[in-house]
Amino acid sequence: MENTLLVGLSRQVTLERQMDVVANNVANINTTGFKADRSLFEEYLRSPAHEDNFTRPDRRVSFVQDRATFHDFSAGPSEQTKNPLDVAIDGGGFLVVQTPAGERYTRDGGLQINNQGQLVTTSGLPVLGNSGPIVFQPTDKAINIAPDGNVTVVEGSGRTDSVRGKLRLVSFADAQKLVKDGGNLFSAGQGVAAQPDAVSRVKQGFIEKSNVNSVHEMSRMIEISRTYTQISALLQGQHDLHKSAIEKLADVPA
Repeated sequence: MENTLLVGLSRQVTLERQMDVVANNVANINTTGFKADRSLFEEYLRSPAHEDNFTRPDRRVSFVQDRATFHDFSAGPSEQTKNPLDVAIDGGGFLVVQTPAGERYTRDGGLQINNQGQLVTTSGLPVLGNSGPIVFQPTDKAINIAPDGNVTVVEGSGRTDSVRGKLRLVSFADAQKLVKDGGNLFSAGQGVAAQPDAVSRVKQGFIEKSNVNSVHEMSRMIEISRTYTQISALLQGQHDLHKSAIEKLADVPA
């Protein structure tokens, strides 16, 4: 009887953590470049009985264990904005940004220019080029970002393109080791090094939307809630059965 309670409890714990993952995905449906998280579960077998006088071998009890979460790096849909500062990455690359804690990586290509003329993210973090931050002059116009990330402008009244830098695109041998760092940023985990990405291409005037499927995530949220409720009813039934058994055993005939 206690096995039922323990198995049910193990499932409820994993459902609670799974709900946290799904809720975070739903909260970021409209976050540019957001990558959803998924949950991994595994069966954990153990036998709580250790007596040697059973007539038959004791059966092992199957518990639920949440093994880990992993990032879904599938591409989100591209949306055309016609904003020359917006970029979407076609491929597995990341933009590199400078933060107070060091370099971080993002797929959020909704960029802008701050008061110092630097190319920055919507949260104001400088976007790094191959030679550091990309800086524009007040007289720059007709900003063009080539598929290879090269940033050029028409300076002043001239007709010749001037180079302002080249977006630094990087990739990782094992992107699953990246750690979400908040603010739609990833940090490199231990033993993870960024490598120059010459394969990914940049699309100017587009942004990559979140890869969260709203219908799927809402369905998962409903499924998790219903499963949790069903297990709660099962555990309550086992509790009532246990209570009834104790009451009957304690009822000594006169």
